Amino acid sequence: MINFTEPYHSYNQDKKNLEKAITKVLKDGSYILGKNVKLFEKNFSRYLNIKYSVAVANGTDAIHLGLKALNIGKGDEVIVPSHTAIGTVYAVEMAGAKVVFADIEKNFFTIDPESIKKKVTKKTKAIICVHLYGQSCDLNEIIKISEKNKINLIEDCSQAHGAFYNNKKLGNFGILSCFSLYPTKNLGAFGDAGIISTNNKKIANKLELLRQYGWNNKRESQLIGINSRMDEIQAAVLNVKIKKLNINNNKRKKVAATYNKHLNTYNVQIPEIRNNNDHVFYLYVIRCKQRNKLKQFLKKNGVNTGIHYLKPVHKEKVYLNKKIILQETEKASKEILSLPCYPELKLKDQKKVIYLINSFFK
Repeated sequence: MINFTEPYHSYNQDKKNLEKAITKVLKDGSYILGKNVKLFEKNFSRYLNIKYSVAVANGTDAIHLGLKALNIGKGDEVIVPSHTAIGTVYAVEMAGAKVVFADIEKNFFTIDPESIKKKVTKKTKAIICVHLYGQSCDLNEIIKISEKNKINLIEDCSQAHGAFYNNKKLGNFGILSCFSLYPTKNLGAFGDAGIISTNNKKIANKLELLRQYGWNNKRESQLIGINSRMDEIQAAVLNVKIKKLNINNNKRKKVAATYNKHLNTYNVQIPEIRNNNDHVFYLYVIRCKQRNKLKQFLKKNGVNTGIHYLKPVHKEKVYLNKKIILQETEKASKEILSLPCYPELKLKDQKKVIYLINSFFK
């Protein structure tokens, strides 16, 4: 079986250094918010060329705490795409703000600036732009909207570690940026982890309080926070893996280039890359009218695929009573299919995937 994703390969790729780093943590005896976490925060900030990074427990907490750091909550509105991982949306709910769904662009699957414009009200306090599948949103237009209306721009970079827009790494465009470091991500831990980055020192200081009960260094609660701490083992793993992030992103691009070259595009729409954008292919997503039949055919012939996302968030039971219509989002959810795409994917396996897809449409 050719799996859709195989995160354990990242362990085999650098087994010696990973085991050494983990063993050192175990021997040192400090397991939460220690020197490895501090080092990872520095390494991640250096990688993004940004001033501050605050490590947290997961990507959902990153967005939740980011909103709290901006004093966004009850009575406020936050514009988000429905075509995203559900954690993006639930983080807004956790902060107490109202979720306002926007539609996506047809060709890129990212939040549509024109849809955002229609959703802005006097209560709008933030736009969360989700850089989906490995490439950015239309940041030029979204930044114009946020600046014109004095709305906070938050980047959800959970699927775009290391991607560029206008020669600048994603994570540098909003008031703050949030990253999931889930195991399957371009930069992934061996468990849950997340991080928030910003150039604003005041926000960074507040985030450090929020992630651990509002405690200062004397363990005195300065504000109401939560328990969202990155553990030392995950930080140690990430300090090893970040060194190969660019190399692995280039391998993903090579996999994508092979698909682009050999897939028959008469029946399949391959990913479109935005101008002035660098796509790091967290996911390689095709689009076709016979998605469900193709998925079944591939599985029958030994290939696992994914759908990101099968059900738009606004179609989840908790939102159905709102009767929201997002035409492009709903259409895309019925036609998209994620193919195997990871740095360690063998060429012979990829050729089999390509052969099966092309033969399906003959």
